[in-house]
Amino acid sequence: MSRTNFEQLLEAGCHFGHLKRKWNPAMAPYIFMERNGIHIIDLNKTVEHIDVAADALKQIAKSGKRILFVATKKQAKDIVAEKAQAIGMPYVIERWPGGMLTNFPTIRKAVKKMSNIDKLMADGTYDKLSKRENLQIRRKREKLEKNLGSIADLTRLPSALFVVDVMKEHIAVHEANRLGIPVFAIVDTNSNPDNIDFMIPANDDASKSIEVILAACCNAIAEGLEERKVEKIDMEAAGEQQDSAVDEPVKPKRTRKTIKKTEEAEDVAPAVEEAPVAEEAPVAEEAPAAEKE
Repeated sequence: MSRTNFEQLLEAGCHFGHLKRKWNPAMAPYIFMERNGIHIIDLNKTVEHIDVAADALKQIAKSGKRILFVATKKQAKDIVAEKAQAIGMPYVIERWPGGMLTNFPTIRKAVKKMSNIDKLMADGTYDKLSKRENLQIRRKREKLEKNLGSIADLTRLPSALFVVDVMKEHIAVHEANRLGIPVFAIVDTNSNPDNIDFMIPANDDASKSIEVILAACCNAIAEGLEERKVEKIDMEAAGEQQDSAVDEPVKPKRTRKTIKKTEEAEDVAPAVEEAPVAEEAPVAEEAPAAEKE
């Protein structure tokens, strides 16, 4: 069963593309028609591509890997932040830091710097500094939090990238392609789908359109995470059962044949007669002592 339907996408306005003069010829297979100078996207293909992308995202999440959501445009910021936080995935909604994927160790250093500032603030080390120095450190901390706070728990490169508006996030897509990271993206009629591994042809400007597609994909990721938890619990239970089976000594099972053989052996063996108990020898009486004359 598909995760979305034609009516739901139509109501959200996913079918609206860009002006005809702004179109990318590579998107021709996904355009249904033109009306009033605007291209209309074929929603039947959109439904198919959403299902394919959602299944792939589910498998990635089930394997315990991380998916990075990228959307810096105004219409998608709040939606992406809300959906990504709900499933515990990292996201970027402010300016994309150049080299975030190709120069990941440097980005990790900046994140560690932010955590170090937090520790020193908690220890009271910065209380000894002047007001001006404290203010500069706090401003630096706020800037790091704004740009990198949402990826603080991303300790290694993500296994996939989900992008809203391929043209606006072309640097992120280029870095992912360079590193061989699969890219999932909502692609409009003015964008090039060639560099996208799992593209979803739809309107990437309307907030309702973005919300519907993200909801379907995030639900698939949540299912994958839930299945991973269930499998982990089952494996732990199986391991405990094996440990308990090893600790307990295994008693040999007595079958009907072995019981019958033992009974026959007892019947055939002759009963051993008990040896007669030797009678006690009579005690010799002492001779009477001789009387003195």
